[in-house]
Amino acid sequence: MQRFGRRRYGCDMEIVYPPIIGLARAMFRALDLRIVVEGAHHVPATGGAVLASAHVSYLDFIFCGLAAQPSKRLVRFMAKKSVFDHKISGPLMRGMHHIPVDRGAGGGAFKEATRALASGEVIGVFPEATISESFTVKQLKSGAARLAHDAGVPLVPMAVWGPHRLWTKGRPRQLTKRHVPVLIAVGEPVPTRPDTEATTAELRTRLGALLDKVQRAYPEQPSGPDDTWWQPAHLGGTAPQPPHAPTH
Repeated sequence: MQRFGRRRYGCDMEIVYPPIIGLARAMFRALDLRIVVEGAHHVPATGGAVLASAHVSYLDFIFCGLAAQPSKRLVRFMAKKSVFDHKISGPLMRGMHHIPVDRGAGGGAFKEATRALASGEVIGVFPEATISESFTVKQLKSGAARLAHDAGVPLVPMAVWGPHRLWTKGRPRQLTKRHVPVLIAVGEPVPTRPDTEATTAELRTRLGALLDKVQRAYPEQPSGPDDTWWQPAHLGGTAPQPPHAPTH
């Protein structure tokens, strides 16, 4: 098992995080998930980085973290505070040093993430702030771009496709479903600039391209009319049409 230095991650993170990764891998093997990762080399092996992912399932953070494993990095994800308040997930999230975000007062989480980046850690962010039920990229919050620019670290876009068939918003969980393909695509870092709105717009374009890429490369199609819910409308599926919100 890969050992992670205490000085970088903290002793409890070293104790909690690697066994959970091992458990996740064991579950993937038991379910025979067919996982393909492309572009993992874009996750830097050293130094801080912001991983910004499109968001289509409740399991995305697991697979985004998996994409950082070839670089031997542990990712600290920013997640809503309610996940940390849960009696089961809370101790695990705190043990892995993920960062709780109180949407009513997010300044503290931003400062903690900035400090972590400055110390050479990797922070995971879902800039849409919620799962996209249309399976297209929603309007993004600017926090990921601001974090990367302020800390002077790479802003790495990524997309995951497949875990939404196991558990996503508005659908029953199917966590025992076997043989599901999972495609993970990591892109080249997005150049950051003081104009974080421009960076955010570019990030959204990159995320959209990555998500479309894994959707079109996916090796399975819906099995019938009752199974088209997991495909976006523009690819012939019955997922809701994306809202027509103005770009800011």
